[in-house]
Formats: sequence, structure tokens, C-alpha cells
Amino acid sequence: MSTEAPEAPAPEDPRRGTTLRSSKGRMADPLFKWAVASCGTIVLVILALMVLRTTTEAWPVFAKEGFFGFLTGEQWQSGNSRSEITGTYGAWPFIYGTLVTATIAIVIALPLAIMVSFYLTHMAPRRIAKPLSYTVELLAAVPSVIFGLWGLHWFLPNVLRPFFEFLEGVLGWFFLFEGPIRGVGYLSAGIVLAIMILPIMTAIIREVIAVHPVEQRMAAYALGSTRWEVLRNVVLPASFSGIVAAAMLGLGRALGETIAVLMLIGGSQSWGASLFGTGSSMASHIAATFGEATPESRTALMAIGVALFLVTMIVNILARVIVWRLGRMTGDAAV
Repeated sequence: MSTEAPEAPAPEDPRRGTTLRSSKGRMADPLFKWAVASCGTIVLVILALMVLRTTTEAWPVFAKEGFFGFLTGEQWQSGNSRSEITGTYGAWPFIYGTLVTATIAIVIALPLAIMVSFYLTHMAPRRIAKPLSYTVELLAAVPSVIFGLWGLHWFLPNVLRPFFEFLEGVLGWFFLFEGPIRGVGYLSAGIVLAIMILPIMTAIIREVIAVHPVEQRMAAYALGSTRWEVLRNVVLPASFSGIVAAAMLGLGRALGETIAVLMLIGGSQSWGASLFGTGSSMASHIAATFGEATPESRTALMAIGVALFLVTMIVNILARVIVWRLGRMTGDAAV
């Protein structure tokens, strides 16, 4: 019986590993980096062109009314000139309608989205949680015109109007709920907007809550915490930055929504403190009047578009700043 050790295999030639695949890989890295950088640059270029073009088109209105005068003016009287600005243009009623309806939507939708997300991730049985999750994602894909038609022809006369009459009877002494009740108005548009943005906010918050480390929850349970204490003191603070991001995304959609708001806000060019009053948002006013507008009026509508773009950009920038700050405080920098 031989006791000699087997010969060790000869080391491979390092030059043999230099194949065409590795050379292609070295070429692919800079190409991929260049392609990604080009896509990001294209997005910035498109954004800059949009801002430049709309601002240039709207500049005659800003020059006549002044930028802040246009934003704070309360009268909108269109002119018929083709070469100069002869009317009076103040966008405050439309800005006010946009901010009021979006605020109503986010105040209603955010607590509901958080509660639904907690139920789907931590309380609902699996046989119920999965169908409900699919339903939420399906609702997020429903077109806004469907929400508008449903809200105008069924939800408003059968649900909202009786509810408004109850509110006016109980809280009519408060300026926000002063009558008369017309049906359509700020509150109607805001509630339907809340239903519209609820699915997308719920889907995002549910994903944020679902990725929370289970070890932290188990540690809290081991220390004697109840389910409510775990959700309130452990899961909610860790998911707070993601919840803020979802809220800002829903707010951005509410600010720019057009068709559903156009159907439910009333179409008035005035504004008032009562939530039962009628008005217009920036997007709905553009959609309602652009088709029959004169050249001068179209210039003024472009100015409203610039104002809407500015408001949306401010909201998005604030969202990113808030999420970044909260991510630094909570350690959730990946959100």
C-alpha cells in the first residue's frame, strides 16, 4: 500500500482568466455609468425646458400684475387682446382652492392610511390581508375621472349632502361650517380627493411598516409591551420618515388633481372661509377654461401653470428635506 501523498494540482495560469467576458465587463461599467448619467441629465433638461417655456409664455402677465401681485390678486377678468395684456388677473382664489382641498384630503387620508397599513401588516389574518392588499393596489390604478363621476352622481347626494346638513346643524355657528349647503364645494372635493390618494399612501406606508425588523418587535414583547405599545412606541417612530414621504406624495397628487376636483369644487372664481363654499383650484380652472380661452387668457392660464408648478416644487423640496432630517434622527436613511 502506497503512502505517498497525491501531487498537488498545478496552479492555473492567471493570464488564462483574462477572457473576452472580463474585458467586456470593464467596458460595460463606464458605458452603464454614462447611460445612467445621461438619463438623469435628460430629466433635468426636460424640467428646465418646461420651467423656461411656461415662464416665458406667462411673462407678460407677470410683468403687468407683478409676480406677487398675480399670486395675491383676487380678481380674474379676462381680456380679448391678441398682442397685449388688458385684463385683470389674480390667482389667489385658485391657489386658495388648491391648498384647501389638498389640506382636507391629507388630513382625512393620512390617519386612515396609517390605520389600514397597521391592520394589514400586524392585525389582519393572512387570508384577509392578501386580498385587501391587492384591493388597495387596484384602487390606486383607478382613473381620477371615475372617482369624479362616482363622487358627483352617487357619493355626494347619498352620503355627503346628509353629512353636510348634519355638520351645518351642529357646527353652523363656526365660520368653517357656515351655510348655505350647495353640495359641491371645497369639502366635497377634498373628501373625494382623500379617497383618491388613500390607496397610494396606504400601499407605501404598508411597505415601510412591513420591512420593520421583527427582532425589535419581539424584544418589545419580551419586555412586556402590549401590541398597542409596540405599534405606537416601536414601529411607528421607526417608520415615521416613510410615512412622511407617503403623505407628501399623496399631497402632491392632491395639489395637481384636475378632473375630479373640476366636477366637485363648483367652478366659482370667488373664495371664502366656509368649507361648504364653492371655488376653483388652479388645475381645475385651467382645464375648465383653456379650450375656449382667448390668446390673452391663455397667457394668464400659463401663469397659473407656473404658480402650480412652483407650489408643487416647494412641496416636493420640503418633503425631501423632512424625510432627510427624520432619516438622520431615526437612522432610516434608506427611505
